[in-house]
Amino acid sequence: MSRESLLQARGLRVHRGGALVLDVPALDLRAGEVLALMGPNGAGKSTLLLTLAGLLPHSAGELRFQDGKLDSRTERNDFRRRMTMVFQDPLLFDVTVAENIASGLKLRGVPAAERHPQVVTWARRLGIGDLLNRSALHLSGGEAQRTALARAFVLRPEILFLDEPFSSLDAQAREELIGELGHILAETGTTAVISTHDQGKAVRLAHRLAVMQEGRIIQMGGLREVMNHPESPFVAAYVGMETLLKGQVVTCEGGLIALRLRGSRAPEIQALGEAQPGQTVLVGVRPEHVALSLQTDNSSSVRNAFPGAVTKVIPRGPFFKVELDCGFHLAAYVTAQSLSELDLQPGRQVVASFKATSVHLIRKEGLDSQL
Repeated sequence: MSRESLLQARGLRVHRGGALVLDVPALDLRAGEVLALMGPNGAGKSTLLLTLAGLLPHSAGELRFQDGKLDSRTERNDFRRRMTMVFQDPLLFDVTVAENIASGLKLRGVPAAERHPQVVTWARRLGIGDLLNRSALHLSGGEAQRTALARAFVLRPEILFLDEPFSSLDAQAREELIGELGHILAETGTTAVISTHDQGKAVRLAHRLAVMQEGRIIQMGGLREVMNHPESPFVAAYVGMETLLKGQVVTCEGGLIALRLRGSRAPEIQALGEAQPGQTVLVGVRPEHVALSLQTDNSSSVRNAFPGAVTKVIPRGPFFKVELDCGFHLAAYVTAQSLSELDLQPGRQVVASFKATSVHLIRKEGLDSQL
């Protein structure tokens, strides 16, 4: 279902010290969606987030909210009353949790009798209902971030901006809060923009992804589109397509492409799509699309199956990343149960398989210079 545009940026530029640090020709934030800004440190995520929130002045371009320009101070102040911001390190006052949650309502002139039930509601919803009388100085990192989120949601913002909101939390607190935040955003229909360097967090929360590099958005689209169809080697690597191999198209008949990997002793890889014989491409396979077994299943319709040896096993949250030598480097994700059942350890001989539909090809001019 299409959503109406809520916030638009056109020709947005920010200079710092004479250098151009942000250059975004166009961006539309849709009502009710969660947009994740992704990229490494220094990519411009926070700069774009703060500029969209009206907290950082832009040197060129314009911002529009609900199709009205944010030119005058009055317009910008009105916009700020309709959005709120949550930072990586919670900015809490030296008062109780309840007073922190209520602070925005108080500034907006909401009477105390009306503030209290709203504060209690959101404290309970964020799992800190029993901490209302505790000093904000005596909270754990997770409790402090929950307080900051409750303070934001109690204002019923039309847009919520979150700048790396989970980075300072330990693993357990992070996992719990991401899940709860996802439920709240879905239930309330709140429009949100989240900056993060972690594609795992983005996948769990966002409807769309914008991958940034050096102050520019280099690819933006729906979750599946960006994750499974990256347009450049940088995006492919950043969204977790851990197998990236240079190859050459051998044949393309009836939508079935045969590829030969460069410097590889492996058989040809097959993919679906259209390409020209002789064309140089980048071959990408997501690790979660690779299946491991102890022998080839001849009854399977999977077109790509390669014997190989395990070279390394690396814990990755609830999964394990298994690196393989199949005549080319290949990565697969397996569960702890599969790890045990297949006895996966360095030197173990296995068969790695993946469908032709799981092979993504990047065909861009100047590919050699990008690798």
